[in-house]
Parts: sequence; C-alpha cells; structure tokens
Amino acid sequence: MRQNISVEDALESILSQVRPIAESEAVPLNQAYQRVLAQDLASKVYHPDADDSAVDGYAVRGEETITASVSTPVRLEVVGEAPAGRPFSGEVRPGQAVAIYTGAPVPKGANAVVRVEDTVRDGTGVWLLKPANAADIRHRGDDLRLGEVYLHRGAWLNAARVALAAAMGYPSLPVVRRPRVGILSTGDEVVEPGQPLPYGGVYNSNSYALVGQVQDAGGEPVVLGKVPDSLEVLKRGLAGVGQLDLLLTSGGVSMGKYDLVRRLLESEGNIHFWRVKLQPGGPVLFADYRGLPVLGLPGNPVSSMVVFHLFGRPLLFKLLGRTDPPYAGVQAAAATAFGANPSKRVYRRGVLRWTPQGFTVESTGNQSSGVLRSMVEGNALVVLEAGASAKVGDSVTVIPLGFTI
Repeated sequence: MRQNISVEDALESILSQVRPIAESEAVPLNQAYQRVLAQDLASKVYHPDADDSAVDGYAVRGEETITASVSTPVRLEVVGEAPAGRPFSGEVRPGQAVAIYTGAPVPKGANAVVRVEDTVRDGTGVWLLKPANAADIRHRGDDLRLGEVYLHRGAWLNAARVALAAAMGYPSLPVVRRPRVGILSTGDEVVEPGQPLPYGGVYNSNSYALVGQVQDAGGEPVVLGKVPDSLEVLKRGLAGVGQLDLLLTSGGVSMGKYDLVRRLLESEGNIHFWRVKLQPGGPVLFADYRGLPVLGLPGNPVSSMVVFHLFGRPLLFKLLGRTDPPYAGVQAAAATAFGANPSKRVYRRGVLRWTPQGFTVESTGNQSSGVLRSMVEGNALVVLEAGASAKVGDSVTVIPLGFTI
C-alpha cells in the first residue's frame, strides 16, 4: 500500500485501475441530454439540402441589380413567393424577382438576394434600393454534408450536440450505460436529515452532495444509507451493495480507532494507496473490495466534495469514455491573500469573477474543511503548491467548480 503520495500519483493510480464501460443503449433524443455518445455519428443529410436564403427579401438575377441605389432604383416584376417549406417551382427570368423568406430554397435562375429592408414594394413589382448580395445565399451543405462525422464517441451530449444530432437526422442516440455508483456513509454520529439530532450528532450532508456530484459527472447514484461504527455491520453493508461500477464511502478512512473502512479494506481488500499530500482531504483511500473499486472519501463535508472533484470525477469520466477534461484551471489575480501549507498542496475555496481586466478570485473566508457554506459561497478552488502562498495581485491557478460565475 502506497502512502502519502502526490495528487498526480494518486490520480494515475486510480485511472490505471479502471476500464471504460463497454455497454451502451439507445435513447430518444429527449433523454440523451447529459449522456455520453457511444459511437461516431455521420450526418444522414445535407444541411441545407439546397442553396437557400439566409434573409427575408427577393431572389433575383444579381447582374440586373448592380446599379440599384436610392437615387437610381431598379424595378423588377414579382412573379411569386417562396416561403420556407414551400419552394417556388418556376424559374426567375430576366426582369423578374421572387419574394423569398429565410430558409427557402433559391429558385432556379436566381443567384443573389436583396434584403427586404432595401426594397419598396409597388403593386406587382418591387423597387431595389441596393444591389443584391450573393453572400446572402447559404449553399447546400454549408452546415452539414451527407456522410461526414460531426459527433464523436465520448462526446458529452449537451444541448448543442443533441440539437446537432437531431439536425443530422437521428431520432435516437447510442449512449454509454451510466456507471452505477454506490454512496455509503459511515459513523455513529451521522443522522439522516429530518431525524432528531442527538448531542454530538451531525446530519448526513455528504451523501446528498455526492448524489449531485455523481450526476453532474454522468453517473447514476445509488444511495446505500449509513452504517454505524461496527466492523460486522460494515461487512454486511458492503456484501449487499449489489451490482456497482464504483463505491464511494464517506468517513472511516483516517487514522482513528473507529476508522473502520480503512481497517476492513486493509484486511479483506486491496488498498492501492492511502493518504494523499493535499489539503483538504488528505486521508483519501483507493482500493478494490472483491473486484469493486472503492474510493474512500474523508468525512468532513468540504474534504469529501473536493476529493470527489479531484479524483471521483476523473474516475467516472474514464468509465464513461468521456473525451472532455473533468476539470481545468484558469489564471486569476488574487483579490485577497491565500495562506500556504508547508508540506501539502492546498485547494482553497474562492469566489471567481470575470472583470474587464480578466479573472479575479477572493477567499470565501474560513477555510476549515467542516465549513460547508464555503462550497456554496465559493465557485472555485485556488491551487497552491506546498509552501506557496499568494499575496493580493499575485496570479494563481484556479479550478472553476462548474457553478455560475
């Protein structure tokens, strides 16, 4: 068992132990949002499928409009109209125009469009006050070409990608099966919200934070409840978790007498590492228990959320085969000072803001790992290497947490 390793070594260890899920399923478009695409998708159509108008106006022969101006307007006879969905079936001949609307195919014979705001209608004719513009015609396949791949395996299906799949002609999409992630809390002191809180007790916030974090990463959370500080009860709880791809435990992984998760995995599992040189969340553990990957999170609420973001989120991305990064850093100017830890990399909670001069970040205040409010008031983690602090105005690396900035 490796101990006191770096964040990078811990992440490498985790990712080397898991393999992407092979199973996939087809879901309707309206259920594909926030799923992961299981195969490349090629367009089934051209879009647009014909040269069409990008504006409302008149389809004309462009060479007949070159001299058009407010002082010398050009008059053409309007011989029909082309709304979107009802193309004009005839041909635009010399001296003629067809009223055309955005998205309608350009009639045969026309090669340019003059915008409606640059015209004056006159009975059966129209006066053109500007030359027509060929650039207001969108050519066949400008957006999508039949047979070309525009969405790739591993893509996170956000609103734009689902819309693109629909435009490509797909009524349903192949997606990777969601990883089933068990969430198990431990500790005699942990009480479910709504129950009377005994002296020294604490409400179970970790499970519900993890439910949201697992869903945000693309997983299917399975809340397994709480087990007390009893090795036998913990064994029975783990024996009944069912078919899972990952187990998250909350608490029980530090160095105390009642840190039973660590003790059980030491005796009956295979611990890949225990303790990482970071703050908050140092006593994190990663193991296998009867073939099931187990990420043991600290019991303090902030530590649990930070550790999941750094390690659990990338683990789920690996299971899903996601090709986007699980998180990324930006540079920001420190608007408040941030203190150092002499021997560990620290992740301070901060408030990231955009200004005309660039990003700034300020501390949320109390950085205790028990102050859950800091994860609500903050929207980012300020990363400081061991022994490094930051003064006001210093440039620091910041990991946005995906919350509204």
